[in-house]
Amino acid sequence: MEKLYAPWRTQYVSTNKEKIDGCVFCHIVNHPQDDEKLGVLYREKDFFIVMNKYPYAPAHFMIIPNLHTDKLEDLDPKIWTKMTLFAQQGVKLLKDVVNAQGVNIGMNLGAVGGAGIAEHIHLHLVPRWMGDTNFITSIGNTRVYSSDFDKIYKSLKKASSKYFNDEVLVANIS
Repeated sequence: MEKLYAPWRTQYVSTNKEKIDGCVFCHIVNHPQDDEKLGVLYREKDFFIVMNKYPYAPAHFMIIPNLHTDKLEDLDPKIWTKMTLFAQQGVKLLKDVVNAQGVNIGMNLGAVGGAGIAEHIHLHLVPRWMGDTNFITSIGNTRVYSSDFDKIYKSLKKASSKYFNDEVLVANIS
């Protein structure tokens, strides 16, 4: 494998060295006092929204139920419905705040389905821009990020209450 030297990434990779025992998503559920450190954008009674620490694209975040399960079919339909309503708002957030021109939304269920954390289901929202696809990940085994994680987190966090709240959701489904 070829190596690509990116010294500006040192701070990002060196700050994620803490080892979490057990499920990383359950750790986030149980440590709301660490929301900023963990990249949590928003908490709801039954789920939370968190930045992906190893994103496919800048501003990639996930909506994750508090319930530790690897089976979407075991999730209460009311929680799933509310998660999808928040996903709609998440698309608006990405378009408005980071000027995403498109968004990939998806779940990889189970290790065979491609889930990196197969034991706890999670819904990805990945912003996309014209011309952002490249083959460096596939052929170079390297990822390139064009933006600072902390700057993006802070801008999304600042705007999140405008997009993720019950008043907005009720207005959208009425």
